[in-house]
Amino acid sequence: MEEIAGTVLAGESFEPVRGRVVIDNGRITAVEEAETTSQSIILPAFVNAHTHLGDSVAKEAAVGRSLDEAVAPPDSLKHRRLAAADPAELVAAMHRTLRYMQRTGTVSCLDFRESGIPGARALRDAAESVDLDPFIFGSGDASVLDVADGYGASGANDDDFRSERAAAAERNRPFAIHAGEPDPTDIDPALDLDPDLLVHMVHAEQSHLDRVAEQEVPVAVCPRANAVLDVGRPPIRELLDHTTVALGTDNVMLNPPSMFREMAFTAKQFDVTAREVLQMATSAGADIIGRESGMIASGRPAALVVLDGDSDNLTGTTDPVEAVVRRATALDIERVLI
Repeated sequence: MEEIAGTVLAGESFEPVRGRVVIDNGRITAVEEAETTSQSIILPAFVNAHTHLGDSVAKEAAVGRSLDEAVAPPDSLKHRRLAAADPAELVAAMHRTLRYMQRTGTVSCLDFRESGIPGARALRDAAESVDLDPFIFGSGDASVLDVADGYGASGANDDDFRSERAAAAERNRPFAIHAGEPDPTDIDPALDLDPDLLVHMVHAEQSHLDRVAEQEVPVAVCPRANAVLDVGRPPIRELLDHTTVALGTDNVMLNPPSMFREMAFTAKQFDVTAREVLQMATSAGADIIGRESGMIASGRPAALVVLDGDSDNLTGTTDPVEAVVRRATALDIERVLI
């Protein structure tokens, strides 16, 4: 049994509790109010709701390039680099990114893995010796579901994904698809596939928002990547008013997969509260893939990030939730418990 004391951001609302988290056999058994001198801030570990970890072989290669030039299938710089990558080097590069994510507080990520069955297997190999469990959305034909956890489609304008959608449904696996990144034309066709997750939705219009609400489809947004590629700003406030919204960092070649950076950017650039952003970075992604992490509550897995509330950066904080979302960095981490 272990106890971690400090200010606990507990439950769905992240209400600060001065006290301790009690852990036994990898599970939270209690969140207790108690006197403590600890200045630690304890929050749920992050779930990164959208990544492309294969891009780890080409960091910053796409600086200054457009969406089509940088990452669009099938002939962008990203896909050329992936095709040319040595398999062992690809696994090693993804492993190092996963290790960085674990060290900076991420317990899981929803990864769109290119290259079919070999791509999915490469990510499995990369994750073997890290305490981070990627949820793999595979690509290619439906046979990738023999290895992957779900199917990840590039976009409804790129191909006809009806057979892959049917195969995912038959196996009770989630089907996710990019939509509304360069323009709105692929959003309705994506929704026609009855997806379990939409990614981006930068150009969502009111009719799309209404459909998202009616179909109860969650959305993963990646505002920093959208800014780098200059495709626009996702309507995060409107999306939150219609559905579950989770936060992702997208292509590793464009941005480091830091949830601290993504939260701070989102909180400062969009009409959202700090609590909404923290939920987007934790429980929202966990709920999408049916994981119990993302919340500090009795019975939940002990997937926690412990920050030094008395660090040079965080000392003098008046609101721990605002500080975690808007100010904290990896340098403030005392410990990641997964």
